[in-house]
Amino acid sequence: MKLLENKVTLITGATRGIGKGIAMKFAQQGSSVAFTYVSSESKAVELEEELKKFGVEAKGYKSNAGNFQEAQELVDAIINDFGQLDVLINNAGITKDGLLMRMSEDNWDDVIDINLKSVFNLTKASLRNFLKQKNGSIINMSSIVGVQGNAGQSNYAASKSGIIGFTKSVAQELGSRNIRCNAIAPGFIETEMTGALGEDVVNTWIQNIPLKRAGKPEDVANCCLFLASDMGAYVSGQVISVCGGMLT
Repeated sequence: MKLLENKVTLITGATRGIGKGIAMKFAQQGSSVAFTYVSSESKAVELEEELKKFGVEAKGYKSNAGNFQEAQELVDAIINDFGQLDVLINNAGITKDGLLMRMSEDNWDDVIDINLKSVFNLTKASLRNFLKQKNGSIINMSSIVGVQGNAGQSNYAASKSGIIGFTKSVAQELGSRNIRCNAIAPGFIETEMTGALGEDVVNTWIQNIPLKRAGKPEDVANCCLFLASDMGAYVSGQVISVCGGMLT
């Protein structure tokens, strides 16, 4: 039997990078997948078809998770379409890097809304369903930058650090209802975003990683699989770094 047989998972920001890696891994393991996208409908349709090849249901929803009302409407639509929701993965995120001296209010607000407020919005929207089921796994995508900070990323670091505090609080609030909440803090993961950095920058990062390689989306997806499945049934309120030893 597959690890996520008969489960339904919602993944935000799943048309590329880490989110897509998670969606593919979960479909392979038997979970039906609902996912969000913001702009590229063609990529969403393409991902739907890829996921359905694993014999599961899959559907993309155009939704801005940073909007409270849209988040509630999204969860309602998923439960209507799939009949249930078992796993929530808050993965959507953006960067608008810059030194604090030059950072605009909009650059701060945009990153906080998409990266942090979206986690509150969707967790709250999913809560009634999880409480009714007396079961649920919430996985929030933080970052090692949220643990140790990084110059030029004060907005991103604040958003990802906020996710950690939120995760630990939710785990304590909802544990008695059999609802688990954990965070993952990825390190340097090869995605379309890192592909634009240039070889010299990538090599500099890799030199600081004890395993001497960048991570892959599948590395993060495997950690999500553990936390979403019964293998992680007694794990809650934790932050797991998937970083090749960068954070020790």
